[in-house]
Amino acid sequence: MSEAGAVVVGSGIMGRDIAAIFLNAGWQTQVVAPASGEWDAVRRHVAQSVSQMGGQLYGDLLHLRPALDAVDWSGVEIVIESVTERLEVKQGVFAQLDAMVPRHVPIGSNSSGMRITDIARACSSRERMANAHFFLPAHLVPLVEIARGEFTRGETMDRLMRIFSDVGRIPVRVNRDVPGFLANRIQHALMREAFSVIDEGLATPEDVDAAVRFGFGFRYVAAGPILQKEFAGLDTQFAAASSIYPTLCNDSVPSRTLREKVADGRFGTKSGHGFWRWTDEQIARERSRYEQVLLQAQRLLAPSALPGTAEPGEGGAAPAAWAPAAAQEVVGSGTP
Repeated sequence: MSEAGAVVVGSGIMGRDIAAIFLNAGWQTQVVAPASGEWDAVRRHVAQSVSQMGGQLYGDLLHLRPALDAVDWSGVEIVIESVTERLEVKQGVFAQLDAMVPRHVPIGSNSSGMRITDIARACSSRERMANAHFFLPAHLVPLVEIARGEFTRGETMDRLMRIFSDVGRIPVRVNRDVPGFLANRIQHALMREAFSVIDEGLATPEDVDAAVRFGFGFRYVAAGPILQKEFAGLDTQFAAASSIYPTLCNDSVPSRTLREKVADGRFGTKSGHGFWRWTDEQIARERSRYEQVLLQAQRLLAPSALPGTAEPGEGGAAPAAWAPAAAQEVVGSGTP
């Protein structure tokens, strides 16, 4: 067991699964959950998530708190905010954290799109604050984006990178807190084209999914897009890009298909109807399948299954393999 401590502010799905990450690593973990009537549900969810990660929840590690003023700050090494995605709510939470959290402790926001620069602008200790963005389901998807705000110190970034590596995550450093950070910018570029393809009648939603899962997306288990193109040849990429880029969608608003679905209240599984109709049984079955596949991918990508670090080459060292204990940053980027 570790003597280190973490505080997670917020007990929704993301907050519970973020807590599970620290608990699985043996950290003393306090979850601020104002609705005490939900505490049993929080405990059950966290225990299940830890179990999915291959661990066991020890009762003396998880501590539920009704409010921030009930938190024991001794031994705390990190605070993660994961409350509702409303700027004024997050700013209010950060104002409290600014006053209450010991000054040596870094504070991260799990916001998926709000910049830490805006969330923490009025805080007096904003230099120890950064975005720390997880992806659903947080306990199964290894990535954490650490985005640097206008006021974030380099030391804060370094500490967050180390902490998340220590608890088995793969942190990536984003040098400015631009909207969407890193992964969502790439993901939304893909989604814009995917919906455009459907708008234009070029392919069905089923074929779009199959093309990604069993085509280029299949390769991403073995290599990210930049490394994959390094093998395929940057000259080949340049030639293909020169002819394809001018034909791609560059709309600055969501696609017609997406607008229509939302206007009709067809939100996907949450409403029982999106591109497909869903029953409760189908949703449960698909969610279980989805999580099982993610677990299998985690095992496949475990450090013991990965190749070693390649030899350095011209322009900088080749990227090392994915490994929780040694998260890698962009090679040769020229950024700090």
